[in-house]
Amino acid sequence: MEELELKNLYDDFRDGDTIKAYAKIIAEDAKKLKKPINIMEVCGGHTHTIMKFGLPQLLPENVNFIHGPGCPVCIMPKERIDHAYVLAMQEDVILVTLGDMIKVPGSNGSLQDARAKGADVRFVYSPMECLKIAEDNADKTVIFFAIGFETTTPMTAVLVEQVIKQKVPNILFHINHVTVPEVMVELIDSRDVHVDSYNNQIDAFLGPSHVSVISGSKIYDKFPKDYGRPVVVTGFEPVDAMQGISMIVKQFVENRCELEIQYKRVVNHDGNLKAQALIEKYFEKMSLFRWRGLGNVPDSGLKLRAAYAQYDAEVKYKEVLPIAEIEDHKLCICGDILRGMAKPQECTIFGTACKPTTPIGSCMVSSEGACAAYYKYGNLI
Repeated sequence: MEELELKNLYDDFRDGDTIKAYAKIIAEDAKKLKKPINIMEVCGGHTHTIMKFGLPQLLPENVNFIHGPGCPVCIMPKERIDHAYVLAMQEDVILVTLGDMIKVPGSNGSLQDARAKGADVRFVYSPMECLKIAEDNADKTVIFFAIGFETTTPMTAVLVEQVIKQKVPNILFHINHVTVPEVMVELIDSRDVHVDSYNNQIDAFLGPSHVSVISGSKIYDKFPKDYGRPVVVTGFEPVDAMQGISMIVKQFVENRCELEIQYKRVVNHDGNLKAQALIEKYFEKMSLFRWRGLGNVPDSGLKLRAAYAQYDAEVKYKEVLPIAEIEDHKLCICGDILRGMAKPQECTIFGTACKPTTPIGSCMVSSEGACAAYYKYGNLI
């Protein structure tokens, strides 16, 4: 009964007739475009919807997708993964993180490899599970390796608050939360000398919906105003995606450049103010955070505020954590894929040396990565 009720919730958003109707509207409007347009979906959830439901085949040739950063796992640089590995190998440490991190390769191996060597590495669905783990292992230090965009940051903030309120003595945090607007700016106008994004081909963005539930659509205000790129905040179902694309195409046809919300059933301009206040209370911006393949992006990462340094694993274990930047495998082009400058099948090792069972790059490791999507749904390309 529950499965039937859940299916009823999304059935309308996967209706084939509705998808085809939007495809027809887009095709008619696209005839009026002055030039082809390239739409970047920032989030890997959109990439998988686009590939799974074969949306590129429904669009005219002058409306193209280019893939963006994708997901927090995809953009995690090797040195941060090495931090997780090193922490996991410390005596009397239990490293806790979200499941997508298990296979991501660092320079020493993955957390899966660390666990095979005897490290106590655990994967949870909710950060709050750390409280029970800490209670059951009072003689151990539990380190929560936190990852995610704005979507998951409030959950980490809630855990920080509970650790403080309950005076839990054996939980520390390694914070790797990143924010979306700053990297969107970087994709348009890179300030990193190692990255050439001045030749980017981004004409518009599909804004990530779950991020926007927390942050509100206000974080995208500057893109139409300052960068001349329309943004449509769009849900993750195929009907959502097609409607979002239709809204973008109409803007170009009508010579508009605006921020619009397709996902109005959940997203508003201001977002979740309570969640934002909680994030502000416990976290502050890092001056730089290095995104895999994108370089150092100013103000795009979060860290615990100095007042909470006693809970910061990066402070406590500073002496053993590596600081050198580590580059990806020379044959891997994840950096270009994350910047929308290349497609997965352009990589010489895609589907051969690099596949989900033996991933070399982050775009293949993560279930939301563009390479994983192309590999899984390649028959729909």
